[in-house]
Amino acid sequence: MKRSLKLTYICVFLGLLLGLSLWSIRDILSFSTAADTPILNGKLAHAFEKHYDDQFVLKKLGTNIWATMDFLLFGEGRPGVVVGRQDWLFTDEEFKPAPQGDVLQKNWQLIEAVHAELNRRGVTLVLALLPAKARLYQEHVGDVQPVAAQQQLYGKAFARMQARKVLGPNLFGALLRAKAHGSVFLRTDTHWTPFGAETVANSLAHYLEATGQWQPGVAAFVTEEQGRELYKGDLLSFLPMDPYFLSLQPPAETLVQRSTRPVGEALEGDAALFGEALPEVALVGTSYSANPKWNFAGALKQALRSELVNYAEGGHGPLLPMLKLLQRGEAETATLKLLIWEFPERYLMQPNDLSGFDPVWLQRLTSAVTDSEHLAVRQPFTPVVRD
Repeated sequence: MKRSLKLTYICVFLGLLLGLSLWSIRDILSFSTAADTPILNGKLAHAFEKHYDDQFVLKKLGTNIWATMDFLLFGEGRPGVVVGRQDWLFTDEEFKPAPQGDVLQKNWQLIEAVHAELNRRGVTLVLALLPAKARLYQEHVGDVQPVAAQQQLYGKAFARMQARKVLGPNLFGALLRAKAHGSVFLRTDTHWTPFGAETVANSLAHYLEATGQWQPGVAAFVTEEQGRELYKGDLLSFLPMDPYFLSLQPPAETLVQRSTRPVGEALEGDAALFGEALPEVALVGTSYSANPKWNFAGALKQALRSELVNYAEGGHGPLLPMLKLLQRGEAETATLKLLIWEFPERYLMQPNDLSGFDPVWLQRLTSAVTDSEHLAVRQPFTPVVRD
């Protein structure tokens, strides 16, 4: 009896395996590639292997099962995500210590070098230091807590900004107050919402006007809703439960799209008055600024009543786009008076690949702040900063 039961089990398993394999094999017929794909160097074989892996049912099913078990039984996802309460997800970059002990100091050295270089060029730098999502939504953080260095990061960073005379408002307070009126970060994504971006834009404009660094321009802009979409956050990719257990995954959320445009009358008047005048304001930063889904550049234009040029890039952190801008030379920044640098706090703890920059230029850039660092230590500066 036991022998027949085992044989039955084996036959059922092999039959299931064979059936699923045959199901996947049928998708071989859908494989296609460019006509000029070379055969001898292995590219065609690699493309075929990838196609079959993508269509292999057992692989997808196994991946989905393990991801679902990790999520439901242990409240965990793949490395890269921290699972919180009420279906909130966080990037683990807001929880982990810096990979190397000197990363934070090296990043501050670069920030202060950028500040000194822009000051030399006559451009006012305003650092928009964005608090971590886990800091703003501590009530949704689960058993896994940020390490002590992460918990202390924003306060220490803002204090250093003040000590080194790097301009910028305390955005933690502004976003903390705003979240009572709407979500400032997406639940399943690393990024902020358009409402969070608008809050920061208005806070920056208020800070600049209050400190006398910038007065609103004459341009007029209007922001309009462009509809709603069901949005799956980037952190859901660390919970690969789709398609077989999609219903058990944290649900997607509604994203309200916004778009900002110049008011027609103001645009025509400005064009007639100023001709082809270049913007005096620039924005540098990460995908928080580069991705039009969040409309941060548009919100800034409306808050400052000024056109701006956006140098932000996605996927490179805040430091590399800034260094790229400076390395283009002084002609690139000749017309600028104000540069807003959007900088999520977690990137202070992340290393940067600087191999794409001239090491001699980098050395000259960073060595220029040595004397000013000593001066800042001897003569501390404590400006009045409004939240």
